[in-house]
Amino acid sequence: MQIDLAYSPCPNDTFMFDALVNGRIDTGPYRFDVHLEDVETLNQNAFSEKRDLTKLSFFAFGKVIDRYILLDAGSALGNGVGPLLIARPGTKLQAGDETIVAIPGENTTANFLFSLYYPHLTRKQPMVFSAIEDAVLNRAVHAGVIIHENRFTYEQRGLEKIRDLGEAWEQETGKPIPLGGIVAKRSLPATVLHDLNRLMAESVRYAFAHPTAAADYVACHAQEMDPAVRQQHIDLYVNPYCENLGITGREAIRYLLLKAAATGILSVNANDQLFISELQPSLTDNS
Repeated sequence: MQIDLAYSPCPNDTFMFDALVNGRIDTGPYRFDVHLEDVETLNQNAFSEKRDLTKLSFFAFGKVIDRYILLDAGSALGNGVGPLLIARPGTKLQAGDETIVAIPGENTTANFLFSLYYPHLTRKQPMVFSAIEDAVLNRAVHAGVIIHENRFTYEQRGLEKIRDLGEAWEQETGKPIPLGGIVAKRSLPATVLHDLNRLMAESVRYAFAHPTAAADYVACHAQEMDPAVRQQHIDLYVNPYCENLGITGREAIRYLLLKAAATGILSVNANDQLFISELQPSLTDNS
């Protein structure tokens, strides 16, 4: 069975997916047509149901919960992993239209957190995450919300952190920050959905057991060429939640979506079935 699969070129994703897509584990009857895309492209393609299996921002997941279900494996979620608001030294952020802030996409969790903590900064410029540092340095924008590898490089380029948005979330909620996850089309047979979840977990376990196996695959797709930065990225974003969200991870994701729903920007209810662990194959298989 052919599965259309998409995820980002960031080191945490390529590290986790390497075994699945490069023949390191037995995928049985499943073959994967792989697409590596920027996070906001992943979100937009999920909105149009372009992929069978895809990474997306958790905020974006809140817009497609009727069409996609979240796997327990493959997520980016944890403590100390949140997006950062950065600027040139001495920058003052003025309310309203006077301050332009670069964001890595309107449907990203990063943008949701920025909007949550800086509702008065309303003029935003969406762009590919890897372009944000340069946009700030070149004064095209006053500040930027950075994610992924840029977390490890902004200081080297003379920029400073205004606020760690993930840290603000953790202090407010006491929960890990959910960034993005792997979702599959609900229209797939439930047995297939559970198989994909199992294979994703196997791929993550393989990566943990053989941490250098994916090095070439990670390197050829990463934005950052410095091997030390790539490893920092993997060490920070790849954690036990990647193999299994568990109760804590699922609660954190549901909390974030309900928090967004409380502001009126998402339609998510407390009793919505969000997770593959809530799906029973014997009751839902439509094959």
